[in-house]
Amino acid sequence: MHIAFFNRSFYPDTTATSQLLTDLCEDLIREHGCRVSVVAGVPLLPSAAAGPARGVLSRESHHGIEIFRARGTRFSKQRFIGRASNYVTYFLSACYAGFRLDRPDVVVALTDPPIIGLAAWLSGKRFGAPLVMAFKDLFPEVTVLIDDFHSDAVNAMLQGVNKFLVRRAACNVALGETMRRRLIENKGAPADRTTIIADWADTTAIAPGPKRNPFAEAHGLEDKFVVMHSGNLGLSQSLETLVDAAGLLRDVPRLQVVFVGEGVKKAELQERARALQVTNVTFLPFTPKERLGESFATADVFVISLQRGLAGYIVPSKLYGILAAGRPYVAAVEEQCEVAALTRRHECGLLAEPGNARELADQILAFYGDRLMASRYGANARTAGLGFDRRAQVKRYVDLFRQVSRPPAAQSAAAAEPQA
Repeated sequence: MHIAFFNRSFYPDTTATSQLLTDLCEDLIREHGCRVSVVAGVPLLPSAAAGPARGVLSRESHHGIEIFRARGTRFSKQRFIGRASNYVTYFLSACYAGFRLDRPDVVVALTDPPIIGLAAWLSGKRFGAPLVMAFKDLFPEVTVLIDDFHSDAVNAMLQGVNKFLVRRAACNVALGETMRRRLIENKGAPADRTTIIADWADTTAIAPGPKRNPFAEAHGLEDKFVVMHSGNLGLSQSLETLVDAAGLLRDVPRLQVVFVGEGVKKAELQERARALQVTNVTFLPFTPKERLGESFATADVFVISLQRGLAGYIVPSKLYGILAAGRPYVAAVEEQCEVAALTRRHECGLLAEPGNARELADQILAFYGDRLMASRYGANARTAGLGFDRRAQVKRYVDLFRQVSRPPAAQSAAAAEPQA
């Protein structure tokens, strides 16, 4: 089975979506014998410079994955005009790349950029292959994060693109129940063709480990009560609330708030910490995948946050690594967020109101003051995390791809078979 993916961010980029898609593609080849092609953009990492331009399209491979690098502009993402140019030029190059593929059995589009599904749909039409839309976030609702540009016309266009694609896809994949409901109610996705496959973590590579480890010792954290945020420091998370909470906790002995990762908000968060004269905050660089186990084991409690109004439009993928590591967390999310439901169901974390620094600080203090509760919630987290193991979730994608790639008659016969 030949599967073609469309998404601008891919290996070696370090965004969560890039890493998850790379995991999926590697496992499809190694564990399930698939052929995989990816129409991706030029890596965004400075250390992964693309070299001199060689036209709009170049080819390379990674662990057996055939990568089509569709070139676009690389203007700064700090301003809307730069982001828009990068997205549109990549999209046009991706449309061209989609016609250069060998015939795929399934075409899969993610949502970077939000119009990339159109390039995948065109490729699918060209080859007679079914389209799967794998939504990682929903537009135009996520555009509320963009401070420098708001346009009713652009929002209407993005909404129209979503509605067009969900009706034509053989299957739409949501990350959770709230996102599925948003797709059905707000985008018109057919309920019988909209399913849920959550993100994942490798529960073998990330597992409960000792707090005193090389990562902790390298950063002087082995004797601290570490409150960690790990991952992209982006626009969706309201991370200034965690800096403010650190200010409220500044007199708590040995408590250290640690941000691990990079992102567009990092410099602003560092400046906020300096302005508030908060000394119990540390910023560490991105941690390579092979050291994530040690990094996560260094934390006593994690923080997951999401801006108000984004429940179901974004699902924080960092949750699954935290669960795998067997660490408790405080989730500053709305009630309807997928994270809140899982937290209550498995009793593996505490909830706080988004944007409320006082409540976030109080919930952190609850774990600080009750280490037995923290240990119990951590054990519950590990148990919950095993249900989101990488291999199991990838297998669900494989089953889906096999189903949609069957001829319609075979699909109808399979649906009519009694379930075991």
